[in-house]
Amino acid sequence: MISLTNEYTDGKGRHARGWLFFDAECGFCTRIARWLAKPLQRRGLAIAPLQDPRVSALLGMSREQLLLELRFLDSQGGNHGGAKAVLALAHEIWWARPLVWLSQIPGMHAALDAGYRWVAAQRNCHSVQCSVAEVSRR
Repeated sequence: MISLTNEYTDGKGRHARGWLFFDAECGFCTRIARWLAKPLQRRGLAIAPLQDPRVSALLGMSREQLLLELRFLDSQGGNHGGAKAVLALAHEIWWARPLVWLSQIPGMHAALDAGYRWVAAQRNCHSVQCSVAEVSRR
C-alpha cells in the first residue's frame, strides 16, 4: 500500500495500492481526475494533485519534472508518465483495456505518445506546468 492524504481523498483513500497524480491547476486534468475518482477508488486506487509536496518526495522528482505530464504510481512501485501512465491505468479498469490491446499493434505506442502530447499541449491552465511545457516544446 502507498500512503498519501490530501483534500481529494477521504479517510478510505489514504492508503491505496496505486495513485494517479494530476495537475490540479489544469481544469481539464481536474475534470478527468474527478470523473475517474470513483472507478479508481473501487479498484483500490486513488488520485492526488501533482502540486502536493509529498508527491515530489514520493516520486523523487522535482516540481518542474512532475508538472510535465500525468503520473501513475502502480502497486509494484512503477512510476509511469504521460501515455505510459494512461496505459498503466487502463490495465486497472476493465472498460479501458481495449486501449492496452490497441497499444500492442506495432507503431501504436508512438501514436499514443503523440496523441497524449497533442492533448496536453491543447489544455488551458495557469500552472508552472504550462510554462515548463512551452519551453520543452521549443
